[in-house]
Amino acid sequence: MDFQLNEAEVRVLGSLVEKEATTPDYYPLSLNALCAACNQKSNREPVMALDEDSVLGAVESLQAKGLALRTSGGDHRVPKYGHRAGEVFNFDRREQAILCVLMLRGPQTVGELRGRTERLHTFDGLEEVEATLDRLMERTPPLVQKLARQPGEKEPRFAHLLSGEVVVHAQPAAPPEQRSAVEDRMARIEEELAELKQQFEEFRKSFE
Repeated sequence: MDFQLNEAEVRVLGSLVEKEATTPDYYPLSLNALCAACNQKSNREPVMALDEDSVLGAVESLQAKGLALRTSGGDHRVPKYGHRAGEVFNFDRREQAILCVLMLRGPQTVGELRGRTERLHTFDGLEEVEATLDRLMERTPPLVQKLARQPGEKEPRFAHLLSGEVVVHAQPAAPPEQRSAVEDRMARIEEELAELKQQFEEFRKSFE
């Protein structure tokens, strides 16, 4: 893979792959439909607001890379656009579903991928998702990378490499003086609550 896709190209390619699977009767897509697919608010992270010029520029760039095609004439009174990801990367349906969700929704855990690929391909279980990710990571060059687990995350996430390596910066731990200040504040709150509880008990007893 001797190219890297920018943010708009990733969104356009992911949208074309998705719509081929979920709305085949309306695929390939007109420019207007492709814009709507790129900018829809569901199943997109982040939500984007690409104008027609940006989408057209992205799809034309994908055409130059061999990842998209334009069809016109015959039944198509306006130009329509499709993708060639399956042919270029020799994907099976499982691999294509995983890449599609990673392109449209960013880094995902294995569980998230299984749930969010349901409309594209039904995986038998987490093991099948993991096996598919392994195949994508073992390609030359790899198309997926496993991200380092961040503080507070229970499971690692996976990201596509169509835009190059993903660098995740770990959140720095709070400095000792900050932790100390928080602990002192919590201690004061607990003291105040205990005092309020005692005052309430004394107030209650005065009516007994």
